[in-house]
Amino acid sequence: MTASTPPVTDSESPRNKYAVPALEKALDVLEYLSEQAVPLTQAQLARALGREPSELFRMLTVLEARGYLRRDDAGGYQLTLKLFELSRTHSPHEQLIDVATPLMRDLVDLARQSCHLSVLHRDKVLVLEQVESPQPVRLSVQIGSLHSPVATVSGQLLLAHLEAGERTELLARQADYLRMGARERQEFNERLERVRADGWAYAEGARFMGGIDLGVPIGSEGARTRAALTIAALKGPDCPDLFDLLPRLQQCAGEITRICGLG
Repeated sequence: MTASTPPVTDSESPRNKYAVPALEKALDVLEYLSEQAVPLTQAQLARALGREPSELFRMLTVLEARGYLRRDDAGGYQLTLKLFELSRTHSPHEQLIDVATPLMRDLVDLARQSCHLSVLHRDKVLVLEQVESPQPVRLSVQIGSLHSPVATVSGQLLLAHLEAGERTELLARQADYLRMGARERQEFNERLERVRADGWAYAEGARFMGGIDLGVPIGSEGARTRAALTIAALKGPDCPDLFDLLPRLQQCAGEITRICGLG
């Protein structure tokens, strides 16, 4: 008669067996701040993470001292670009950034509007690079910031060029997609098909009133690396018709694709 193996309890699971509580707290802080668009105080972080403020004090102090966080005048903490810079040191996107940046500068000199380069990362849109408009009033997107793929032009471009099964799986993990009704989801998926067929995506007021975005994909179908190149502008009397810039935007994306060998 063979003795049965007792089930593994939660306390004996690999995750708990090798848990490092201090490290997990630090990672909880970093991951939560990466999802937020505004600085958060020690008390706000403690509430959000289900911790006591005193538990986070030393953790926040060390992360700030090591340069991973910075604190504003109101005591709110937010991520610096240190994690992003560390990830870039041996990033598969390093060549993409190096090639794209001078070409983006040339495009911005012509368009007089800000331009940013994005990829999908951890189910979010990650901004790899940005060149700001020289105009005194302009849109700016923080390098290293993460955004919804559903609510952004860059995200819709990247979703549109995923394989159908991969796209379905990714959308099933997006809260803003799951909140849609059946008809909204159908319309959204039809939009993605149009974006794929057109080769560009455009939106007005996608994230806030007055913002306009026009983007095109980088990388041909089947390329291992896909990215989005997007012009972001503020609607107003001095803003050009972005569709007049579409050929130049496509030319820039094509040059990046060619030089990086993504064709």
